[in-house]
Formats: sequence, C-alpha cells, structure tokens
Amino acid sequence: MARGQSNQQQDPADWVTRTADLALRHAEQVNGGTLPDLVTCASGISPSGPIHLGNLREFLTVHFVAEEIRRRGINVRHLHSWDDYDRFRKVPAGVDTAWNEHIGRPLSAVPDPTGEFANWGERYKAPLRAALVEMGCDMVEVDQTAMYRSGAYREQVLTAIRKRGEIETVMARFRTKKVEGAAEADESTAEEESGHGSTEDLARFPYKPYCRGCGRDTVTLTSYDDETTDLAYTCDVCGDSYVTNVATQDEGKLVWKVDWPMRWTFEGVHFEPGGVDHASPGSSYTVGKEIVGPIFGGTAPSFVGYSFVGVAGMPKMSSSKGGVPTAAEALRILEAPILRWLYARRQPKQAFNVDFGQEVLRLYDEWDALTRKAAIPEKRDAAVLAWERASATSTAGTLPTPAVVVPFRMLSSVADVTAGSREITARTVGAAEADLEPRLTKAATWITAYVDPDERTTVRASADTARLAALDADEERWLGLLLDGLPERFDSADSVEELTTLIYGVPKLARGLAVEDAPTDEVKADQKAFFKLLYHLLVDAERGPRLPTLFAALGPERVRALLAR
Repeated sequence: MARGQSNQQQDPADWVTRTADLALRHAEQVNGGTLPDLVTCASGISPSGPIHLGNLREFLTVHFVAEEIRRRGINVRHLHSWDDYDRFRKVPAGVDTAWNEHIGRPLSAVPDPTGEFANWGERYKAPLRAALVEMGCDMVEVDQTAMYRSGAYREQVLTAIRKRGEIETVMARFRTKKVEGAAEADESTAEEESGHGSTEDLARFPYKPYCRGCGRDTVTLTSYDDETTDLAYTCDVCGDSYVTNVATQDEGKLVWKVDWPMRWTFEGVHFEPGGVDHASPGSSYTVGKEIVGPIFGGTAPSFVGYSFVGVAGMPKMSSSKGGVPTAAEALRILEAPILRWLYARRQPKQAFNVDFGQEVLRLYDEWDALTRKAAIPEKRDAAVLAWERASATSTAGTLPTPAVVVPFRMLSSVADVTAGSREITARTVGAAEADLEPRLTKAATWITAYVDPDERTTVRASADTARLAALDADEERWLGLLLDGLPERFDSADSVEELTTLIYGVPKLARGLAVEDAPTDEVKADQKAFFKLLYHLLVDAERGPRLPTLFAALGPERVRALLAR
C-alpha cells in the first residue's frame, strides 16, 4: 500500500476517507509526484459575531480530514486563519448603537462592548476556542491582523497590485458570466465588485487601505504610482487625505477574492473546504482558482463544499445578526462526541438542522445504540467509523463520556421532577454523580434551561383528596395493591426495574394473574386507565415521565403521601 493510501473500506458514506484521499492525491500532484514533508489543511473564518453551528462545519470538516491523514502516519497540520483584519460591517441586535462609529474598521480595532476582551474579534474567538478544546480539536492559529500589519504579505500585495490588470481580466470574465441567483453569500462580494471607494482609473483596485486618520476602509483611491508604490486616497467619512507607501507601510489588505488565493500560495494549502456558495459561478473559490496560478504562482487546494447547518425552527444563521446557537451553547446539552458526530456522520453537502428540543432525547438514544453496536467488531461499518471519528482524536485521546451510561431521557425525567438536582438524580438511578458525568449535568441543564416550562412536569404539592374520595372499586383496588407492594426504599440500582415490575403488574394482580404473566387485552385496558390515574394524582396531567422513573425520583414517602386516602 502506497504511503498515504487509505486501508479503509471505501464505503460511499465515509466522506472523510474519500476527502482525505483526494487531498493527498492533490498534495502529491502539486509537489511533483511525492507527498510534501507537511500537508496543510486550512480553515478560516471572520470573527464578526457568535461563531455558530453553521460556522462549526468549517472547523470540523478540516479537523476530520486532518485526523484521517494523521492516522495514516503523515505529517499534517490544521491551519486556521482568524480573519480579524476584515471590516466591521454592522452592529448586531443588542449592542449599543454607538458602535456604528466603528463600522469600516478592522474587527481587531473595534472595542469589545463588555470590556472583557481586547477587541471585538477576540470576544468571539474565545468561546469557540474553548469549545474546540472540549471537542478535542487541535489547530495552528494564524491572526490575519498580525500577518498584514507585520508586513508578512507585503511582497504578495505588491505582486497583486503589479498584476492588477490580469486580475481584473479574470474578474471581468466571471462578472459577465454571472447568472441570477449565483451571487455569493459573502457580504464582501458586492462591495468588491461595485467599485466603491475608487476613482474610475482605480476601479476594483485589489488592495484597500484603512484610513490612517480614522481607521476605516471607507476610502476613495485617488492615485497610484507603480514606480514609487505610493497609493493616495481620501476618506469618505473623516474627509482626510493620505498617501500610503505599499512597499514600506502595511496599512491595508487585499480584497477577499485576491486575498484567499494569495494565502493558498503563501501557506502552501493542500485542502480547504468552504460553503457550497463559494464554488458557484463567480464566487471566491471559482475566481481564486483562476487567479492563484498566473498571479501568485500557486495552485488552488483540493476543495469540498459544505451545506448549511441550521437550528430547527430558526432561519439560516448569520453571525453578524447575533442570536444564533454556538458550539459552546450546544455543548451545554450535548456530550462532545455527540456534537462531533452530527458533523462526522453526514456528507458535507448534506444540510441538516440541530434541534435543541425533544429531538435531543432521540439523538442520545441513537448515539447510545450506536455505541453498543461499536462494541461488536463484526458490526463495524461506515456508521461505526463515524462514531469512532467522533469519539476520539489523535491529540486528546478518547473524549469524556459517562462511566455509567444511563439513558439521557431517564436522567432528564428525574431532573425534571427534582428541579435539576444532580444529587437526587444520581441517587434515583443508583449511580455515583461522578460516574454519570458529563451527561448528568447536561441532562439537568437541558430540562431546566431548554425545555418549555409548559412541557415540564409539576408534581402536586398535596394529595387530590377529592379525586381519591371518588375512586371506583377497580381504582381503589389498584392503588391498594400498589401501596402494599411499594418498597420502603428506592435507592438501589435495581429500584427502577423493581418499580416497573410492580406498576405494570398491579392490573395483572387485580385480575388474578401473576406479574410475570403476559397481559391480556383486559389487562392492557386496565393498565392504560391505571397509568392515567397515577399521572393525575401525582402530576395533575394525563402523561409525564415514565412512571417508574417518576416514582424513583419522588421517593416512597412522597408517593404514599400523594396516593394514600
């Protein structure tokens, strides 16, 4: 087997193996037929607002591919660019409108409204960094403000300006090909193609300075001298005029469609994903492929487009508008491997929604079933491979999961009737708190902070004496049998199972059967009526948590207080 070739079965559902194969094949091709000493998989994002679950796909797509390459014994890095030298575009809802003053300045030059972080960009990097650590993701970070301000890209900037005619030829070709509906979602596109901030002679100049006076990019270019590299401009906001020398002063940045291919060459990128819109006609990747060779002497990386990730009941997410679920928020209720699994198990082009509601229960059930399947070697398939990718990383090892696996729906049901008490919940299910983490805390958080109060369970404060006084003969016999068989204590690991046998068995006993007998049609009808009665007497509702779980959470004394006449 050739170095870098996968020995995984080529299941079409295993997009990670396939994408890694393509990335390595591309790396060999651009390196003259052999793998380079270091394979670079890149991601990038502008920290303009909360880095939401849609943005997370940018990171995790690269992470999974880099992990697969590393698994093959190949030197690889996940290089992430923070595009904090991008302009501040709009003030999100909930932020003081005084921040309109900063529109047009680099994100790294905009103050954090809370004063907690050094600047606007750092405010949104921090929670994402913490979430990635929890998910076991390791990456090399590149700060684009530092890169531009240090002059690291100075030669590349001069090259782009010198070849601006060639760049415009490419841009113009795609501009004429653009069809309705193919415009890129990137908000910078319209500005780049409009010629805003330029005179007729300098239309669509590939480099835009930030005003030396006010720090904004709201400038009109007035002249450029190819010999001296002096670029003159007037600021449309503050009204001042300046001259920046591109060869010696680092006061601006390349426009996005030129910046991206420049970095592919500078950083030696072999693989980089992007939203599916980035590969549409006239969009960033399509244009970048045509620019990177003639202008910078490089090659476009292997590319995979990914679709949007939404949240059930919410529109398409936008960081700049705020109010969107982030990875940090998702990790409040999802174990790190499960959040990773949501992305690992789906093809990048498959859009999906994350549901923080009742779907969480099904998601945990599905994960637990897959975990049991993964323990059986002969059942290993693409689904199990996705589970393996989600469960561990090369740098963090196996990610935290409970030592004692109790169904999430049981933990959340108990937490529901105990006001989120982890101590009582652990005692109810018969396990130590530490052995139930991190699921125990996440279940308590979900039920108390994410479930609609109308869907929560409210235990009666006192017995419904009127209903107890109106019991018919069958109901009175059921409750009598139940109370007679009720254990004195519910604190063993077998309590829920014992209670299940008792509660389901009462209608059988009432009809002269044994609890282990199969239920007849009459018993099934009695069980339905009995359960309805119990829910009414305990929580004043027709349904609620599973009755054995509810009993275990309430404890024998409270159950007796609510059911005894």
